[in-house]
Amino acid sequence: MQLAIIGGGCFWCTEAVFQEVKGVEKVMSGYSGGTVPGHPTYREICSGLTGHAEVVQVTFDANVVSYKDILIIFMTTHNPTTLNRQGADKGTQYRSVIYCLNEAQKEIAEIVVKEVTPYYEDPIVTEIGLLSVFYEAEKEHQDYYKNNQTQRYCSFVIAPKLAKLRELHKYKLKQN
Repeated sequence: MQLAIIGGGCFWCTEAVFQEVKGVEKVMSGYSGGTVPGHPTYREICSGLTGHAEVVQVTFDANVVSYKDILIIFMTTHNPTTLNRQGADKGTQYRSVIYCLNEAQKEIAEIVVKEVTPYYEDPIVTEIGLLSVFYEAEKEHQDYYKNNQTQRYCSFVIAPKLAKLRELHKYKLKQN
């Protein structure tokens, strides 16, 4: 199993997307990239003062889905051209990020960004860097879409991202 740490706005959206991808064994919502030491809380993250981003830790079988495929799915299921924002979610905690575990992952991330750049009208602002630390989010943020599909946020924000995933990457999904 390998890991990918990515953030594309609200972690509930990114988590829901990757839970449908073939070869993904586990998706955990969390926080990374901040400057304040210690395990932050959701409330602290939402203040925007810790510098952390909402991210997910994707555990995947590289024999089924490659790290590059994970990143291509990521870059095409959120808007990587909006700085510190995804839809109505605004703040540095919602920035587009790829936190790499090593230099090899960083090289792949840079290649993927270059490859998808022509598909966007605006410049890609996704932050690429090496992972410093990953903090698991609180229990109520895990499996959020699965547990709250009738919530308005899930219906209006997450469901359209899942529809885009199913349209663009249907052959890479568990239910194909």
